[in-house]
Amino acid sequence: METLRTMSLFAAVAHHGSLSAAGRKLGLSPASVSRQITALEEQLGARLLNRTSRSMTLTSTGEIYLRHAENILHQIEEMQAEVSQREQQPSGLLRVHSRLLVGTLVLMPNLPRFLQAYPKISVELVMSNHPVDLAERNVDVDIRIGKLTESALIARRLATSERVVCAAPAYLAGRPPILAPADLAQQNCLTYRLGMGRSVWRFAHAEGPPVEVPVAGSLTTDNGPALHAAALAGLGVVLMPDWSVREDIRAGRLVRLLADHRASHLEFENGVFAVYQRSRHLSACIRVFIDFLVETFRNTDR
Repeated sequence: METLRTMSLFAAVAHHGSLSAAGRKLGLSPASVSRQITALEEQLGARLLNRTSRSMTLTSTGEIYLRHAENILHQIEEMQAEVSQREQQPSGLLRVHSRLLVGTLVLMPNLPRFLQAYPKISVELVMSNHPVDLAERNVDVDIRIGKLTESALIARRLATSERVVCAAPAYLAGRPPILAPADLAQQNCLTYRLGMGRSVWRFAHAEGPPVEVPVAGSLTTDNGPALHAAALAGLGVVLMPDWSVREDIRAGRLVRLLADHRASHLEFENGVFAVYQRSRHLSACIRVFIDFLVETFRNTDR
């Protein structure tokens, strides 16, 4: 504890730029502050401060010590805050943004359970397929699909995004079987597309080279839930993330096709993530919400 108090004292001196200002902040005399800093330098065997009658600056060694001391002090504060928050009932407003497919098929059916478990939390949910700036929009948690490129954010993986081809039994009835990717060229394929250009589904197989199949059909949209609903209605064949159709396949509402081929799609590569901003303290609301998301997606894998 004495070491931590000395670290905190040194950090205060460095930030206030003088022994007397740090002493006033901490309720210590300048002489007491000076003695403790001198004792610290003697203990380390290194000078941390350049002191004259008119100024005080950090030495290069002092800058290194300050950086590590601040990291340690911040980690201790974060630990204490998290432990303290775990003993309190989380409360407050939680702002969440989600991609449409995740929000519609996974989040909304399970959100009532979260709100019942934490009655003091209220959720403001926005769903769209457009990327959001968390700081600018004041978003606490963003549920994203695909590659992550922002190193300034913290991400928790919720699920992988293996892509599967499937269709409703009503659509498949009476049609030629789909035994190879090339057979999709003759099918009514319902496609997801954000921009212009043709839709191409890509497949890999352990016993052959990758295959690219141009596909087309009666519906193209940037709305994942719309594709899901159209597939359940028997309109055509879809390429969807496995977590979004797993229950439908188990229940027989959809049939998985080309199971021996691995489908890929750059837009959905790398999985589903809960993303939040780096901060000194992870609020209790964010913590319990991310725990809830992890549990929810884990249950979809069973």
